[in-house]
Amino acid sequence: MRHTLSIRGLILASCILSLTLCVNVWGENGMQSAKGKKAVMIIAQNNFRDEELLKPKEILEKNGVSVTIASSSLKESTGMLGAKAKPDILFTTIKVSDFDAIVFVGGSGSMEYWDNTTAHKIATEANTAKKTIGAICIAPVTLAKAGLLKNKKATTYSSTINDIKACGAVYTGAEVERDGNIVTASGPAAAQKFGETLVRVLTESGEK
Repeated sequence: MRHTLSIRGLILASCILSLTLCVNVWGENGMQSAKGKKAVMIIAQNNFRDEELLKPKEILEKNGVSVTIASSSLKESTGMLGAKAKPDILFTTIKVSDFDAIVFVGGSGSMEYWDNTTAHKIATEANTAKKTIGAICIAPVTLAKAGLLKNKKATTYSSTINDIKACGAVYTGAEVERDGNIVTASGPAAAQKFGETLVRVLTESGEK
């Protein structure tokens, strides 16, 4: 009886060890795939949404992604809830080839990019190059008006559902929606999942 229990114990220990090794290897590979990647997060000159910048930025950086903040001004920007962010570069100087991901942060101020031809050019160029593209809250309208969401599954903040639909987007109502290399999210509550999804897309692109 003791002998049988001993064998069962060894088998159980072996299974646990194998599972642990698999998890560790997967985690290391995931980190290696994202490590060294570069993302630029575009915020409004003022009134970006705090969580939509800070949470995805934290998640990206924890997974080895270098994050640059861009805006229409190099002056310190204030979020809707009071967070401060000092842009690293002007968004007009973004070289898409320098980044693996282009992310448009939401907040009421992000309307400044909706009809901005430079923002549209950046988004279009990134899409052509199959870069990871993200937009959260009302920022998906920028992608929609750039023509990126036509016939694509997407989500957005409730007040801008008709805006993206008018540009041909297939609105799903999900917190976070992914269609190929494009990730959209509905608002602040989805910031965590948005960041995690961006990392996943970057990881997959690193494995190709």
